[in-house]
Amino acid sequence: MSKLFTIATIAALVGVGSQASAADMVFTSWGGTTQDVQKAAWADKFSSQEGVNIIQDGPTDYGKIKAMVEAGGVTWDVIDVEGDYAVQAGNNGLLEKLDFSVIDKTKLDPRFVTDYSVGSFYYSFVIGCNKDVVDACPKTWADLFDTAKFPGKRTFYKWSAPGVIEAALLADGVAPDKLYPLDLDRAFKKLDTIKSDIIWWSAGAQSQQLLASAEAPFGSFWNGRLTALAESGVTVETSWEQNITAADVLVVPKGAKNKDTAMKFIAFATSPEAQAEMAKGTGYAPTNVDSSKLMDPELAKTLPDQQTASQINADMSYWAEHRDEIGERWYAWQAK
Repeated sequence: MSKLFTIATIAALVGVGSQASAADMVFTSWGGTTQDVQKAAWADKFSSQEGVNIIQDGPTDYGKIKAMVEAGGVTWDVIDVEGDYAVQAGNNGLLEKLDFSVIDKTKLDPRFVTDYSVGSFYYSFVIGCNKDVVDACPKTWADLFDTAKFPGKRTFYKWSAPGVIEAALLADGVAPDKLYPLDLDRAFKKLDTIKSDIIWWSAGAQSQQLLASAEAPFGSFWNGRLTALAESGVTVETSWEQNITAADVLVVPKGAKNKDTAMKFIAFATSPEAQAEMAKGTGYAPTNVDSSKLMDPELAKTLPDQQTASQINADMSYWAEHRDEIGERWYAWQAK
């Protein structure tokens, strides 16, 4: 979910490889609290069960994946990536096909399963508000774009990814089932109306700081960040109206040295128990449909998989096909 695009040098690929042995497997994710939970809920338990040492690495870097595969020097085995990237990378020959004789996909949410990836967890972009510092909280994307009704700064995700453009179009009256193909002209025109009132967040912790400090008393957030903020004592209101879903997924890069172990690890990580543990620790939804049965009902009802009535699925295939051109326009618009 985070999302820096950096270009790695071949020399940078040597480090992890020199540390791993035949009995190791390397898991790469985005760092921070999410990877801490992935380590505790998946890696440590898989290590105990299978006797395989899981080396943690990161952050995920798409330039590095491409460089490793093209150089034939792949040092990562399982990687947490964005769903649209997985579609694009699979089409471009950068990923191994997953072995579904090892990974049981029958209980996985089919929205997040492809030949090359399965959901790591899924989340929603929702509207969050610090109730202690405003008279009223925005409930809809139209509200969030209404600076007359809700004056003040609002915060949005900085990077080019599913979420903000969809929110702008919904705020402008586009019906959820008419979002794709994205009308970029219309979306940027709508974003122009609040551009001077936007404070961008580039990482989840920053979004929490902006809301807690009231520098931006409302905005668009990953739902799990609001759950965590509420648990810390901040009076947070979350609106699930038209919550926009996206997922991180697990992939195996082409030429991974520990491919068989990687498949077993993914099977473990997507089991009902492991997905439930992940959801408990992050506030994001499990991708195994049996996981909610293993969770406290009070916690389970706060997750995106319980908010499907008002849910809109970001189209990962569309984003995979257009992510480069959207990104080019997105950053040019931000720089103006």
